[in-house]
Amino acid sequence: MPETTSQMVDRDGLIELEVGDDVRNSSRFNEDIAPTQASERTWTKWNIAALWVGMSICVPTYTLGGVLTAYFGLSVGEALFAILLANIIVLIPLTLNAFPGTKFGIPFPVVLRSSFGILGSNVPCLVRALVGCGWFGIQTMFGGLAIHLLLSELVPAWAALGGVGEVIGFFVFGAMNLYVVIRGAESIKWLETLAAPLLLAVGIGLMMWAWPNMSMTELLAQPPSRPEGASVYGYFFAGLTAMVGFWATLSLNIPDFSRFAKSQKDQIVGQVIGLPLTMFFFAALGVVLTAASETLVGQTVADPVRLIGYIDSPFWVVMAMLLIIIATISTNTASNIVSPTNDFQNIAPKLINQTRGVLITGAVGVLLMGYDLLQKAGVIPPGVSLEQMYSNWLLGYSSLLGPIAGIMAVDYFLIKKQRLDVPSLYMDDHAYPAVNIAGFIAFGVPVLLTLMSLVTDTMNWFYDYGWFTGSALGAIVYYVASQVLSSSPQVGPVPIMARDAAEQRS
Repeated sequence: MPETTSQMVDRDGLIELEVGDDVRNSSRFNEDIAPTQASERTWTKWNIAALWVGMSICVPTYTLGGVLTAYFGLSVGEALFAILLANIIVLIPLTLNAFPGTKFGIPFPVVLRSSFGILGSNVPCLVRALVGCGWFGIQTMFGGLAIHLLLSELVPAWAALGGVGEVIGFFVFGAMNLYVVIRGAESIKWLETLAAPLLLAVGIGLMMWAWPNMSMTELLAQPPSRPEGASVYGYFFAGLTAMVGFWATLSLNIPDFSRFAKSQKDQIVGQVIGLPLTMFFFAALGVVLTAASETLVGQTVADPVRLIGYIDSPFWVVMAMLLIIIATISTNTASNIVSPTNDFQNIAPKLINQTRGVLITGAVGVLLMGYDLLQKAGVIPPGVSLEQMYSNWLLGYSSLLGPIAGIMAVDYFLIKKQRLDVPSLYMDDHAYPAVNIAGFIAFGVPVLLTLMSLVTDTMNWFYDYGWFTGSALGAIVYYVASQVLSSSPQVGPVPIMARDAAEQRS
């Protein structure tokens, strides 16, 4: 039989790829990173909103207010406003970069093939994957601690294991996360839809528990930790940049989820509903509970897992730990495993499928946390906690992702004008180059300036406002370089209409 050719079909504005032998036999294709069919795009705005609620309610979000007040010199009111504003701002790259995923059904690595090249896409993919693996390890530490405390309440003898119990909890919790993602997108959708209302209800309950034990007026009246008389603007915008960077990773790989959305309206409305207010509420909950902890448990406790451990009721400790486990799984699976899984597949799709990508993600996450695990197990003496070191490193590292976000948006909307040649994205030596030089120039310039700022201690503003400066400069340089070099096709072909495709088959 002659080889069949792939074609793009327009189904009411959503483009579906009818995969032919040319794409199916390509080394750049496998079924797990293939474009979703129209029948698979079932996520409504409520599913997208639930995804963001599930990802936002986690231990790091709880601590954001404290981070901004302690390290960025903001007052409580300024910190909470910075968190709300940052999550409104980050909606811009999130919704824009979700567009190609929704329209064409393609995941993040395949979208990057348009702006960085078929092979070149692996560089930004691996940058994103490394961040995801690091955060997977950190979130799994939190989940493993929750499992250890849960078992210590249920089986008192378990508490005697100490750090070894935490290590066992780490691997048990990690395996639970990996299993969910191996089961596929519908499994994640089910988990997030189940977890979202439950976690919101628990958050409201905790707020009601803490509210009578603190004064919001006194809390908001507390002076900031910055030098007296210092201008608020520099401190505020540095904190704002850090908070935007909190979701810098998802602003890149959002196509991994938007490829399952029913429409552009669903992905936009769902993200607007699910992200800003959830982040604001849970960060505010962290501030309120930390302030109330002195009255509630006799000392100030900023870690919610530790705070719950002080509750003098085995029943409520067990219930709370179960909910923390659910919350951390819902965050970890979606935000820290899905993207690295697809990114690793992009390297060699015929060799690495979804299951293998998940296992590689887990293995790298364990390796990144290996030193901390050995300390907890007592194999090596206690020293510097790499858990905290990785947290600081990953937050700074995320600021380097800004240029990629800017490049993706300009490539899709201004260079390709929302028209991609999807079959060519899955094949070598077709419409897209192996390496798109324009993409690497646009990525390299802001990254070099950021490194120069750090090494020479000059242009500090460029690093302090890194996500904004990086994304803006990356976008501008990419647009200019693409016009000058013309190294990638400007606009893809027009898809055929569904009715015409049916007539061709008949």
